[in-house]
Amino acid sequence: MGLKALSCYDDSMAEEKKQLDFLAVGDIVTDAFIKIKDAHINCKVNSEECELCMSFGDKIPYESVHVIPAVGNSPNAAVAAARLGLKAALVSNIGDDQNGLACLAQLEKEKVDRSFIKIEKGKQTNYHYVLWYEVDRTILIKHHSYEREWPDTKETSFYSSPRWIYLSSLGEDSLSFHMEMSGYLKRHPEIKLAFQPGTYQIEFGVEKLKDIYEQTEVFFCNLEEAKRILGAKSEDPLLLSEGLAILGPKMVVISDGPKGAYLYQNGKLWYMPIYPDIAPPYERTGAGDAFSGTFTAALALGKTPLEALAWGPINSMSVVQKIGAQAGLLSREKLLEYLQAAPENYKIKKIN
Repeated sequence: MGLKALSCYDDSMAEEKKQLDFLAVGDIVTDAFIKIKDAHINCKVNSEECELCMSFGDKIPYESVHVIPAVGNSPNAAVAAARLGLKAALVSNIGDDQNGLACLAQLEKEKVDRSFIKIEKGKQTNYHYVLWYEVDRTILIKHHSYEREWPDTKETSFYSSPRWIYLSSLGEDSLSFHMEMSGYLKRHPEIKLAFQPGTYQIEFGVEKLKDIYEQTEVFFCNLEEAKRILGAKSEDPLLLSEGLAILGPKMVVISDGPKGAYLYQNGKLWYMPIYPDIAPPYERTGAGDAFSGTFTAALALGKTPLEALAWGPINSMSVVQKIGAQAGLLSREKLLEYLQAAPENYKIKKIN
């Protein structure tokens, strides 16, 4: 049995059942990028902790606004997979408002299937404000509460069970939804799970998501998130990777911003530098999603983990050249062009 189709299922698609390659699961949002100039950054001494500072109680001019629908960790990964040639779909919730319609239209444009998106009457679609200053951003977020329901196997859908599920950011009301998804994975052990936890999933803690961690094929986070998940002070990628692997994931991928990324599998740690920027970064939103979504898509395309580790940074490099998390995502042909043209030092290094 396949996944149950929800509100947007198109009856015209009801032909022979097809294989779904990549099912992304997570909240969808619209991002409004507000570019500002009249601000400054204040960083603590000997610390990377910085604050965006603007005049309080004042009228602050902005330079431009760019509204980008259908984004979020999981939608970004779904679009990355679709552009790389996979049959991708998204499980998410939206309101019956104009922003929800815009998200559906954008997903259709990107060839991401919308069959498993639940439209809730009287609800609003998530809308975030992105304060864009220089090349970085601070995001004002609000996740609405939804009636979340895992699209289970009660009815036959257009697709058979997916080969990969990609789980990322969901709201604070989603804990029981995670348990429903975990039950589905237990009934379908052939499905591989990629898990990139968002803010609330990290806040739930390891114990509440114990089954999810144990069912994970590949786990993604950055170095600071790894420390928070484990309650660790060490910044050693090997120690952090070993700690995360103990929780259950077969592969652990830790990114460290401009320093590169690490892959831990079968007791071995590998390091990959970033792909050199083709131009100074324009705006950094979505670089992490581009990396992890592309890594997972590469595995779904039959690539080895080390090959996937070489693919991910290329899409990250491309994304930061555009506004928003999706405009810079590459086709498979273009990504392979960059890979073939990679400089000599763009190589994987074994750490231990």
